[in-house]
Amino acid sequence: MTTEASKTSPNNPATITEHEAQQVERANATGLQPVVFVHGLWLLPSSWDRWATVFEAAGYTTLTPGWPDDPETVAEANAKPEVFAKKSVGEVADHFEDVIKELDRKPAIVGSRFSLVLGRAYRAAASLPSVGKRT
Repeated sequence: MTTEASKTSPNNPATITEHEAQQVERANATGLQPVVFVHGLWLLPSSWDRWATVFEAAGYTTLTPGWPDDPETVAEANAKPEVFAKKSVGEVADHFEDVIKELDRKPAIVGSRFSLVLGRAYRAAASLPSVGKRT
């Protein structure tokens, strides 16, 4: 996310946002099954807020990482839509992998439309469980 400071994980040289690092810390501290929500094209992590609430109420711990350099808010995204351009699938997948590698437990991955490509690619590479939301 563009407005947050990034940090480098002690176990992984990749950069993740402070918000993502906090979500990982919380997930690891709870010991609950983590669920990672992967948003699709032209969306932000907040697009999963209602679903994250449902999963949390059902006893999971949820993470909603962004794509590299995602704007923090819809207003920022509307003001600078070019920030969504020129991101490769590989860059996005690598970013999610960096976040997921910090989890103590293998997560379920929930995605919608294009994000399912990322979730399925990661699951195939890492033999992780996957939950898909079809819209």
